[in-house]
Amino acid sequence: MLTHMLKAKLHMARVTHAVLNYEGSCAIDGELLDMSGIRENEQIQIYNVENGQRFTTYAIRAEEGSRMISVNGAAAHLASEGHRVIICSYAMYTDAELDSHQPALVYLQEGNVVSHTSNAIPVQLA
Repeated sequence: MLTHMLKAKLHMARVTHAVLNYEGSCAIDGELLDMSGIRENEQIQIYNVENGQRFTTYAIRAEEGSRMISVNGAAAHLASEGHRVIICSYAMYTDAELDSHQPALVYLQEGNVVSHTSNAIPVQLA
């Protein structure tokens, strides 16, 4: 059996560009892609913290060090420049792989600068 699990997350990224007249996708700083393990052309989910929109697209590489998060094409209607978003990718894992699976979590602060990384989401307390 395969289980669909969180593979990687860029938490609280700030949208730097929203380009309606573009072929589509989400351009992400190449350094952030490499750090998170999200690959070019990989399907991603984007969760807009500002307006609750959730949508699927794919990742493309933006210039390394640019700190760019550009939501392009039709998705530009769902996220605007300045919005905070959570970008996730998921993968299918076998039961054996689940024993050692840990997602790559990259937490961002203003300017899409990495504040810290982790491999586990903290337990939510009551």
